[in-house]
Amino acid sequence: MEGIIPPLPTPFREDGGLDLGLLVELVTQLAGTGLAGFLALGSNGEAVHLDDDEAERVVSTVRAAAPGRFLLAGSGRLSTRATIEATKRAAGAGADAVLVVTPHFFRGAMSPEALAAHFEAVADVSPVPVLLYNVPANTGLDVDAATVARIARHPNVAGVKDSSGDVGKLAELVRLAPGGKRFDVFSGNYGSALPGYAVGTTGSILAAANVAPAECVAMRQAFLSGRLDEARALHLRLLPMARAVTSRFGVPGLKAALEILGRPAGAPRRPLLPLGAAPREEILAILEQAGLRAS
Repeated sequence: MEGIIPPLPTPFREDGGLDLGLLVELVTQLAGTGLAGFLALGSNGEAVHLDDDEAERVVSTVRAAAPGRFLLAGSGRLSTRATIEATKRAAGAGADAVLVVTPHFFRGAMSPEALAAHFEAVADVSPVPVLLYNVPANTGLDVDAATVARIARHPNVAGVKDSSGDVGKLAELVRLAPGGKRFDVFSGNYGSALPGYAVGTTGSILAAANVAPAECVAMRQAFLSGRLDEARALHLRLLPMARAVTSRFGVPGLKAALEILGRPAGAPRRPLLPLGAAPREEILAILEQAGLRAS
């Protein structure tokens, strides 16, 4: 597990049903761009909007559309019991590893001990490796590096996706990674991706990689090859786009950007609403400024 992984959007029809045909098209279009694999059912995949049967169908669809490619699948739920069940279903549908978001509804009770017990219980029975998913902007819960390192000692815990945007924390995660086993640290925030490579992250899981996959891959390769000016220029050129499809306009913005580029990803599922005309025009201008064109 290393490199750039896009968190795939989940396409929905206007009536709210899954559009799995459109999902296959998206995966096929991304497959030849140098990406390391795919994440199904992350935050950008609207995982919280799918029931368990739909989630399993999404994972199996991506698996069939990308045979032999690394497939990470979100399986986190609010309870340990439900997370274990979802994890087993994701593995059965073809996931190579699972991404488990922190349980957060009772976040005041999510002490290091409670979080460790949760992740260890999932990892104990998961048929595939487990990665922690820390996304405080969505959960309101920011897991500290020491707690992640404690959980990382479990033999079936293989890494973490940290979307906090804190480069210092990424460095701590790399520094505290357990010796004697591989533990992959991924940035889930575009702004911290390039600085993250400098402190030793394994790669990045970025919404922007759906929109500009070749460019995100090229940025990491430029950094690894010592072409720092090239990596920096790419990072800065894509930064407004990356913000537009995440913190500014969210999933509706990501889907609007892909539609503008000729790679439609369907409608968001309620309660998310499609982007209005004015923000769509803004996204169009941002894509043009980034040098991105319809395929």
